[in-house]
This record gives sequence, structure tokens and C-alpha cells, in this order.
Amino acid sequence: MNIVILAAGMGKRMRSALPKVLHPLAGRPLLSHVLDVARALKPTRLVVVIGHGAEQVKKAVGAPDVQFAVQEQQLGTGHAVQQALPLLDPSVPTLILYGDVPLTRVSTLQRLANAASDGRYGVLTVTLDDPTGYGRIVRNAAGAVQRIVEQKDANADQLKIAEINTGIVITPTAQLGEWLASLKNDNVQGEFYLTDVVECALEDGIEVVTSQPDEEWETLGVNSKQQLAELERIHQGNVAEALLVAGVTLLDPARIDVRGTLTCGCDVSIDVNCVFEGDVTLADNVTVGPNCVIRDASIGAGTRIDAFTHIDGGKTGANVVLGPYARLRPGAVLGDEAHVGNFVEVKNAVFGRGSKANHLSYIGDSDIGARVNIGAGTITCNYDGANKFRTVIEDDVFVGSDTQLVAPVRVGRGASIAAGTTVWKDVAEDQLVLNEKTQVSKSGYVRPTKKKA
Repeated sequence: MNIVILAAGMGKRMRSALPKVLHPLAGRPLLSHVLDVARALKPTRLVVVIGHGAEQVKKAVGAPDVQFAVQEQQLGTGHAVQQALPLLDPSVPTLILYGDVPLTRVSTLQRLANAASDGRYGVLTVTLDDPTGYGRIVRNAAGAVQRIVEQKDANADQLKIAEINTGIVITPTAQLGEWLASLKNDNVQGEFYLTDVVECALEDGIEVVTSQPDEEWETLGVNSKQQLAELERIHQGNVAEALLVAGVTLLDPARIDVRGTLTCGCDVSIDVNCVFEGDVTLADNVTVGPNCVIRDASIGAGTRIDAFTHIDGGKTGANVVLGPYARLRPGAVLGDEAHVGNFVEVKNAVFGRGSKANHLSYIGDSDIGARVNIGAGTITCNYDGANKFRTVIEDDVFVGSDTQLVAPVRVGRGASIAAGTTVWKDVAEDQLVLNEKTQVSKSGYVRPTKKKA
């Protein structure tokens, strides 16, 4: 089939300069979610109709399998589909989707396509308790679809109809151009409605069939920030339910946000208010404390991530301890049983097995061996204002508190660095290195006092 996605609207009620279809749901543009569903159906042609913010939309979702048609003036859904016609294969049907309706399931669209096989015209409908604002499905006494009437054009009896048009349709393509060309805009909106094609199809003897989704939320669109927030919670609820079914423990399923792909092993536990972005993997028996943000990371089995830890592009081995308030930046790789504690930042650095930096340190552009102990307040001085250099600390080194390592520098295996030392020269194996200091004591000292007003 062909698939056409209508994405030309401005979205005035969003009150934003960003085109509506580029507003994020679960960290990705609304339109990207629709494209994912479209691709799962393996279309012959995939066309996105753009208009407002056309170049922004192209830049955001452009791909080899996507063609773009431009709707210079937004004159209605029928007019929008007309712009895509030259790019379609007339020998196969065309499914029409919307760039601001992101949660429709592949199974729902496949069911609609099956219902509309053999040249039928298919309409995805849903029955609502309150259909206000939607086009109504008007049927005859035998239950066959006669037409679709928009809310603003409906009479009192038609407004009582609970079955509504979602806008998602599948149509024979060969006749579509002729039907669209015959549309008139003599309606309240002054637009060319795609819904009027139903009557054209019936006049040509084409059977119009309907199908409904499993869930009402599959057809919900976004026209305001309020609606966007509602769909975000629906989506996150669906993600949380899938995680629970897969055996993940969520301390509160209503307080997790997955903005990408989260893959979990067995007996994973996630506390409240955690955010997962990009591609994240949590191996068996990982525990994640509250208020953590984890992005594009691979976390090894048995690792414990304590509260308020931020991970961005990090990778850990097994049985690592992180946090609370730890930060891993891109290029951080922690070996098995490593510890990175509170207010420790690690960037582009490798920790060997069992190495620890438990308090208040910055470890950047470094290679840390096994069983290294890094004291509180340690800083690797890796940047001279123009270039970055690496620090190498070999196995079994003890680094005292408040140490500065001025890269490039190497500390040999088994060396010890006294507290408060600045290391700017290489240290040989098993050496003690310190900066000589003189401590002076003076008697009779009186502290200054504040003057009374």
C-alpha cells in the first residue's frame, strides 16, 4: 500500500513556533511515532505532506524512504492529499494517517486494511460517550455508511450520533484523484474535506466499510499542550504496563518516563521519578534508586544505582555501585565492582575492577587500573585551555584526598599519593609522592570580631 501522512498544519493552539508535528512525545517528535507505525506496515510509497515549517520537518524526519509533498496553503485535508497524488502508486490502495495522531497501533491499521481489501473504501471509526467536535458517521437503516458529517455542518439528529470519524482512511488510489478533484468547499470551514470522498466512492459503487481500534486513545490527536500532556501519560502508562508484564518491578508505575528504548533483564527494580532516554539496557538484578536520569547506557548485572544519579552514555560491568548524586558522562566505562560515589563526575575514563572514587571528585580523560582508591576531592586536571590530556593510574594505587593530577601524567602500580599533593610528574611503582609543606603555629592569635552597630 501507499501511506500518506498529513503533517502540514501550524497548530495554533500549541502556541509555539515549533511545527505541531515536531513537538515531543516520549522525547521524540509526534511525527516520528507515526512514521514508525507506517514503516511497520512496509508501504510501497511513504509520503509526508508538509506545509508550516516545512524545512524544519524535512530536517527532523528526512530519510531515504520518505518522500515529501508540500501543501503551500492549508485548504483542508482533501486538498492536502491532492498534493501527494503524483507520488503515489495507483495500483495499490492508499492509507492516510495524521502526523499529530501518534499512538495508533500497527494491528489496528492492519485490521482496517484487511477490512478494505478488494477495492473497498475503509474508515477507522470509534464510538465515544461524548462525540462533540468530531465528524459523525451517518448510516442508513441497513447500517451501511452513507456519509460523514463534520460537527459544524451537522443537524440536531446527526449530532446525537456517537460513532465518529477518526480521519484515518484507506482508499483505492486509482479513483482518488478524480474524487478529490470533485470536492467543493461550500461548508462552514471553507475547506476541501477528505471526508466528502466517502460520498464520491458510494456514487461510484465502491463499498464503504469501517473498523474500530481496540483502545479509544489510539485515535487521539494533539491540538494543544494539554492534549500533548494527556497523550504523554497514556504512552508512559503503556510502557510501564509492558515493563510490569515483562517482570520489572516498578515502585510506582505512574512515575516513570521512558523516552527511547529500555531493555531490562530479570529481577530489575526501578524506584520513582526515573527518566530513561535513548537506548538503555539494565541487566539482571539491577536496582535503580529514585530520581535518576539514565541516557544511552548499558548497566551490568547486579549494579546498584542510588538516588539522583545521572548517567549519560556510560557503561558499567557487574556489581557496580553508583551514587547517590554520581554523574557518568560519555566515555565513562566502569569495570566490575567499581564504586563511584556521591558528587563524583566521571568523563571519558575507564575504571578497572574494584576501583573506587567515593566522594567529591572529578575523573576525566583517565585510565584507572584495578583496585585503585581515589580519595575525596581528587581532580584530574585534563585541560590546558586548548587541549585535553590523559591521566594513567595503574593497579593498586592509593590516591589521598585533595589531590590534583596534572595530565599528561602516569602513576605507577602500587604507588601512594599523600593528601593535598599536586602531581605533575610521573610517579614510579610503589613510591610515596607528596609535596613538602611546612606547618607553622603561632600563639596569641585573636580572631577578628564583628563591630556592633
